[in-house]
Amino acid sequence: MKYLFNILFIFFISNSLLAQLPGSGISLESNVLDGVYIQEHIPTKRVVSYIHLREADVMWSKRIWRVLDLKEKKNHKLYYPLEPQNDRISLFQVMKYGAIDEGSLTVYDPGTDLDDKFRYPVRPSNGNTNSPEFKTRLEAMFGFQDTKDSVADDEVVFDDNGDKILVDFIEPYTSADIVRYVLKEDWFFDKQRSMLDVRIIGISPVVLGVNPETKEVVGLKQLFWLYFPECRYVFQNFFVYNPDNDAQRMSFDDLFWKRDFSSYVQKESNVFDRKISPNWDGLDALLESERVRNEIFTFEHDLWHF
Repeated sequence: MKYLFNILFIFFISNSLLAQLPGSGISLESNVLDGVYIQEHIPTKRVVSYIHLREADVMWSKRIWRVLDLKEKKNHKLYYPLEPQNDRISLFQVMKYGAIDEGSLTVYDPGTDLDDKFRYPVRPSNGNTNSPEFKTRLEAMFGFQDTKDSVADDEVVFDDNGDKILVDFIEPYTSADIVRYVLKEDWFFDKQRSMLDVRIIGISPVVLGVNPETKEVVGLKQLFWLYFPECRYVFQNFFVYNPDNDAQRMSFDDLFWKRDFSSYVQKESNVFDRKISPNWDGLDALLESERVRNEIFTFEHDLWHF
């Protein structure tokens, strides 16, 4: 009897803990299991660490910047769902959860020079992560500045000259606003393991840039950078949709590890530090991107004799 009581107690505690994890399939509002079993593999999964790499083992490396266009069907699993579901949220919502809700991700401001070297971290000036000033700065990275009418008692407020009093506020971006992601990654040949490998260094969400006055689209805007090795500890516990089998889903960390996305090369390390797009347009840009990809493949292929 005592043994049975212990089993029931452990089962109750496990369900309570799993209910607090996103993606477990247990409704937080009603504590009801939405399914036939508790989805505990992904919500409780641990990160598989990278293999230790010495500088002496790297005989060749190439830095690549890669674009994941969310209009492509292969990348829809990063874009959807637009609204959070009981077991899935979009990649942008995962980033927001890790940076704002959980506070485990450091957001890096690209600044006016579009820096991607993680030099401008958004951190609290007084060390207090709960300070309103830090929360406002962090929310500003996930939204844009806008103005609205000042309202009191459901009526628009006017000044002495009869003009509307406007107030500034931060309008948060949603998953639907994200049009692409940019990956910064290093390809390298590890002579200790005799293999070509790749590691993602950073990831950045991109939205359409809008002129605040005319509301016209004026290009693309990178919101921020996240350090990918740090992101892995958040990405590992969120489901990615599997169109073939709901019982065999992987995490966002698995998706990037297995390279299960569609992309094209935006830039490779070069002496001018310039991207492909300003120098090549349309089909020429795609061909140049393909040339960079084939160059990496050919390098590994030519190392071996068949």
